[in-house]
Amino acid sequence: MAVSFKLFFLFLIFLAVILEAIGDVILKKWALEHRSLFLILGVAIYFIGSIFWIISLRYELLSKAISVFTLLNLLAIVGAGIVLFQDHLSFLNKIGIGLGILSLILIEFF
Repeated sequence: MAVSFKLFFLFLIFLAVILEAIGDVILKKWALEHRSLFLILGVAIYFIGSIFWIISLRYELLSKAISVFTLLNLLAIVGAGIVLFQDHLSFLNKIGIGLGILSLILIEFF
């Protein structure tokens, strides 16, 4: 039973991260293009992602849930920034992301 709660928690977190990353990309487009549709759509998608985040709190400790969510969100947004907006990462940025991945592994599996 505990494994199914863990999998459901991870499923909810992944949905929240994906939706919030999509919302971030749309809001970045709004910031660049100033089209109201992007603002409305971005906020709406953020809201839906927040609902999944809120539900996930039923299945994990807050401190663990926020850590997993934040680190996965960081990875999703960095990836989107690189692919969609040609963001560049410094060597220290890459080290920080690597440490974030290591911390995610330590938080989730140990």
